[in-house]
Amino acid sequence: MGVAKYTSDKKGRVTEVEYLSGIKVKPVYTPQDLESCGFSYDRDLNDPGEYPFTRGIHPLGYRSRPWTMRQYSGFGTPEQSNERFKLLIANGQNGLNVAFDLPSQMGLDSDNPQAEGEVGRVGMAVDSLRDFELAFKDIALDKIGTGLTINAVASIMLAMYQAVAQKYGFKKNEISATPQNDILKEIIGRGAWIYPPDAGVKLIGDTIEYSVKEMPKCNPVSICGYHIRESGATPAQEIAYAIQIANAYIDEVLGRGLNIDDFVGRFSFNINIYGNLWETIAKFRAAKKMWARNLSERYGAGENNKKVLFFRGLFGGGGSGLTKQQPLNNIVRGAYYGLAAALGGAQTTALCSYDEAYTIPTPESALVSLRNLQMLMDEVGLRDTVDPLAGSYFIESITKEMENLIEKEMAEIDNYGGMLKAVTDGYVQRKIAAQEYEFQKDLENGSRIKVGVNKYVMEEEESKVELHEYDEKMAEVKIAGLKELKRTRSTADVTRNLKTLEKTVKSGGNVMPALVECCSSYATVEEMAGIFKEVYGEFKEPNIF
Repeated sequence: MGVAKYTSDKKGRVTEVEYLSGIKVKPVYTPQDLESCGFSYDRDLNDPGEYPFTRGIHPLGYRSRPWTMRQYSGFGTPEQSNERFKLLIANGQNGLNVAFDLPSQMGLDSDNPQAEGEVGRVGMAVDSLRDFELAFKDIALDKIGTGLTINAVASIMLAMYQAVAQKYGFKKNEISATPQNDILKEIIGRGAWIYPPDAGVKLIGDTIEYSVKEMPKCNPVSICGYHIRESGATPAQEIAYAIQIANAYIDEVLGRGLNIDDFVGRFSFNINIYGNLWETIAKFRAAKKMWARNLSERYGAGENNKKVLFFRGLFGGGGSGLTKQQPLNNIVRGAYYGLAAALGGAQTTALCSYDEAYTIPTPESALVSLRNLQMLMDEVGLRDTVDPLAGSYFIESITKEMENLIEKEMAEIDNYGGMLKAVTDGYVQRKIAAQEYEFQKDLENGSRIKVGVNKYVMEEEESKVELHEYDEKMAEVKIAGLKELKRTRSTADVTRNLKTLEKTVKSGGNVMPALVECCSSYATVEEMAGIFKEVYGEFKEPNIF
């Protein structure tokens, strides 16, 4: 989703432009538009680095620090992923963003019959600490921050990351990991959930509480509006739902007696950069303001430390914007998505590679995406001044409209009873599935233009994209290694640690210390996830149609 709807007269003149969020764009904006929407510099903008942070969280923006480049990567075996990680780091990437295969995401080991054909297909296959040892070999984990794109078993992977860091001599208070760890968006947007929503939220609470006490540089949750947007949400809904999901996690942790200022500053976000350039920029600017206001007004956060109000995270991807038709056009799309992220004030950015509509990116296409970001930073001039669009009659007006739309969507969730209830009941899923259906119809009838898809279409020709062929032998090698691990590890240690984990889960205690011990003894992902299944059960998705 993401293209505006244009209406034209018989002479081809554009008579109406409507963004996906419902904003209708005027042909011309003047100072009167700012006056009519109640725009105030102090209240709506303020200086960079000052509340409500619409202009960014750093006073000097990108002049003081470049944005982090963290391309999404990981496939096949841990050895293959390690090779790709090192390639990207050697070429200027300053953070990792790790993809996991579907069996790992679903808490299955590579030798589970349900994993057949999926081992290492769409991400790195991880069964145990042995795999993390191979994946992160020779990587400076005290200097390179790592995003872990995992949700249902995020607590396991965060524990495994701590265990591998300590094995390689890094202290747990030195490492920076960001597990996605957002189960509510997973239920809404992707489907890789396992446990009931309340149990999933409890596990997220465990990771947040543990990180505050044991891993202060970790960001224990990355609320992922990105996937909600990919599933049919408007840009306004993407931000509204992301904030309300964050509120559900905040409420869980507050219920444990923690002070909000002690943990919420480590919340991060993953927001989509696909769509109309101006609507996307307005979304990012409104998101920073709305998050700070939400924390300040709803929770009283930030009274003694304004930094906890920062909207931090990765503006990334644009996967839905990529097309199989004319795939080289995706390089151009990526550049504009990176431009939108930079003009919107991203701290971290990742771009999809042009071939991702077909396949796992080749080393060449991954480097093209990285160079895209580097050109924007070092050649095009996006580090020259802070928030260059500030004060634009157009941008400030639609940012205010975006803010009002986000408020409306948030109020709807509050009136329903909160995000946990709305997701458990399937309310949000029904709403955005219907929207996605309508959007697809608009694409098919041409009222929303997609270059190469419904306009400027060319005759189909054989794709020149190099496909990443699935290697069955790779999966066989992976499974053989897992069997060897199970044969040589200490069965007594694994059994003892898994029993401790089971007792902790049943008693309602924080599972993280027990998970670290399980990982360190080479318990497998499925063995640990299986205990959660036995105690919590599995989520039965409501009928949303």
